[in-house]
Amino acid sequence: MWAWVPYDEGDGRGKDRPVLVVGRRGADLVGLMLSSQDHDRDAADEARYGRTWMDVGRGAWDPRGRPSEVRLDRLLLLPPGSARREGAVLGSAVFDDVLTALRALHRG
Repeated sequence: MWAWVPYDEGDGRGKDRPVLVVGRRGADLVGLMLSSQDHDRDAADEARYGRTWMDVGRGAWDPRGRPSEVRLDRLLLLPPGSARREGAVLGSAVFDDVLTALRALHRG
């Protein structure tokens, strides 16, 4: 799905972006933001700021067909009706890998 995702700075700015829905918390959807930026190149800097990214490959959520990454350290709570538009479906094997990595990160 696509939803409005505030920037980390919390200053009211943000971006409409693809979000991978991974569950529910009460009435809210729990999601992870997707990005087409390659965070492998600056992995050390991202880790220093506590950001953890995982490659998920290409999908119809990116109209240019670029490889994407999902951010595991930042859970987004999305109220019902916050979806701007439907995105695409992530393959089940990759989705399971994301859930495994997400659980490991948030347990540790």
